[in-house]
Amino acid sequence: MAHPKRKISKTRRDKRRTHYKATAPQIATCPTTGEAHLYHRAHWHEGKLYYRGQVLVDNSQEENLA
Repeated sequence: MAHPKRKISKTRRDKRRTHYKATAPQIATCPTTGEAHLYHRAHWHEGKLYYRGQVLVDNSQEENLA
């Protein structure tokens, strides 16, 4: 089984880990509703599912019929 020949110092270990960074998610604004959402994701607004400014699913009509 492989094992290190020398102990890796804390400094050397931490230098290796400097490139692992958390990035903040990019937020887009829908041109139709003005709602903030993640890029390349559909989002709900007032009972409708929007993607790229177009309505995909409209649940507000089903609520009115009931």
